[in-house]
Amino acid sequence: MLREISLNEISNFLYGQVEDKEGITGCTVIISPTGAVASCSVRGGGPASHETELLKPENTIQKIHSVVLSGGSAYGLEATSGVMKYLEEKNIGFSIGKGVVPIVCGASIFDLNIGSFFARPNKEMGYQACLEAEKKENLKEGNFGAGIGATVGKILGTEYSMKSGIGTYALQLGDLKVGAIVVVNAIGDIFNKRTGLQIAGLLSEDKLSLSSTLEVMYKNYTETSNISSLNNTTIACIVSNADISKTEAYKVATLAHNAFAKVINPVHTSMDGDTIFMLANGDIKIDVDTLATFSIEVLSEAINRAIYSADAIEGYPSWKSLQKN
Repeated sequence: MLREISLNEISNFLYGQVEDKEGITGCTVIISPTGAVASCSVRGGGPASHETELLKPENTIQKIHSVVLSGGSAYGLEATSGVMKYLEEKNIGFSIGKGVVPIVCGASIFDLNIGSFFARPNKEMGYQACLEAEKKENLKEGNFGAGIGATVGKILGTEYSMKSGIGTYALQLGDLKVGAIVVVNAIGDIFNKRTGLQIAGLLSEDKLSLSSTLEVMYKNYTETSNISSLNNTTIACIVSNADISKTEAYKVATLAHNAFAKVINPVHTSMDGDTIFMLANGDIKIDVDTLATFSIEVLSEAINRAIYSADAIEGYPSWKSLQKN
């Protein structure tokens, strides 16, 4: 009954991404040309986000046209301007008589400590990602798009952190299709969703194996400087062919944070900006709790894939490179 599918098998969504390989930052765009019912849930204490306020269930806008996931922290939110430019040229947006206003939301990870501090996703990069989306190709995982600068396990600073990336996954259950795109940039450790074993995070002193973020936190429980000096965020977008309301989309986005809690520990800290967007194109009626539960499974698998697909870069080992030790 369950079947793994590609993101491109979910109608009304396009995906594109670009990266600056020298500066080590990038962006990933999800486009809905006809608009998708949308909401989001922010659980981290330090988000860098764009137009998330309008996604609250009580606010007017019901459908949006794009979500932009990017590096660059707050600077990287400029990439949304490039997406707006592209969509306006395609006459995609909220009609206002004289033209359209594309509704573009976004969230950024902090990757300024890897690569060049001055390399940030900008308007041109956002526009280019939209051109890539026209090719209708599957998103690449690991060190691509917004995931090129992603790292995890940062409680002791960048010296003992390791490389993560962007992960995707999609499943079909009967007529229901759900996909997830996630950029994993957590302070915490990452665990396999099936075995519970740690697969990434804080490095050991010799940097050849893994250590425990929780043990460090508990050992230094009276100190307040570690977490507050770090900058982390895991950002994700769930896409589906479900027919749901904006309020139901908000519920799904809220419950989907259980996927983060399932495989990331600690998570939702004061200096994480953990954010999940939910987009639905309205093809099939579905029970909202079933959709949320299914989304948790899909998103947790995408988080694991972000770890397994990442390559070592600039002194940051990856899961792949640690397997060779």
